[in-house]
Amino acid sequence: MFDPLPPEPPALTPKARAILDAASELFYENGIHAVGVDTISEHAGVTKKTLYDRFGSKDRLVVAYLNERDRLWRGFLADHRTAAAASPSAQVAAVFTAASEWSRTRAPRGCATINARAEITSPEHPAYDVIIEQKRWMLDLFRGLAADAGVDDPSLVADRIMLLHEGAQVSAGFGTIADPFAEAGAAAVELLR
Repeated sequence: MFDPLPPEPPALTPKARAILDAASELFYENGIHAVGVDTISEHAGVTKKTLYDRFGSKDRLVVAYLNERDRLWRGFLADHRTAAAASPSAQVAAVFTAASEWSRTRAPRGCATINARAEITSPEHPAYDVIIEQKRWMLDLFRGLAADAGVDDPSLVADRIMLLHEGAQVSAGFGTIADPFAEAGAAAVELLR
């Protein structure tokens, strides 16, 4: 199968942590393109030189932001899956429950990865592969659970569960459906039957 958590990043200095925390807040709240290094440096209480010394460029800071967010999400999800029953259906339901809680507590503006993909369209951007990999990881998770459930076509079922998950992510960001994760999660569990 696949590794549930990405490797721990190298330890950050206190100033690098302040920069990453400031960038994470600002990128998520305002968008990647709307936030400049001057704003990040000021918010973090460091100089631009310190930002560049620690991260090299804004693009590499975006990569660090997305990797950190993904690492936190995977840890959050692992905790929810560990607490759930072992059946594939219970595990799929746990993913949607975790996504709902994450959305409420840490992502009220929608999925950071989806939001970043709306801004980063070039495959040459260093964050592009991070974005795509996060979504591939989720799809692989669903493929494994569909295979464990013994469905006839695990890839097809996983694709459909992924579509439900991503649709719920977008709907949650817009607030168009009262509880998109509960609705999508119920549909995903049905796909495993």
